[in-house]
Amino acid sequence: MTRRSVGYFEGTDSRLLTGLICLGCDTIPVSNGFDNHGRHIRSIHETSRFDLLIAYLHKIYAPSGSVTTYQDILHVCRVYEMPLLIEVPEELQEQATRVLGEVPDFVTLVDPDRALAAARRILER
Repeated sequence: MTRRSVGYFEGTDSRLLTGLICLGCDTIPVSNGFDNHGRHIRSIHETSRFDLLIAYLHKIYAPSGSVTTYQDILHVCRVYEMPLLIEVPEELQEQATRVLGEVPDFVTLVDPDRALAAARRILER
């Protein structure tokens, strides 16, 4: 069985990452270009794509003037067909949707307490 690869931005909950490992996934850190946490999001290409990318909203929504914007991250996900799971507390998801504008169909907003179950559903597709 091939292990699924899950990219994650800095700050992703260690319990979620442990759960993903237990589900047979490899977890790989990804950088937004600001934090230098792992592989830079812009260096992802067809042969290095992830089966799922996980982030908190503040990790993809960069300040004005940043080199990498959330639109860049969404573009990478769209081009390489990577689902993006964005952890946002349920009570803030409506505001998060307004921040992002139109939320593409490959993006799932999920309460952090439900992130492992949501990741599992996405990875089983």
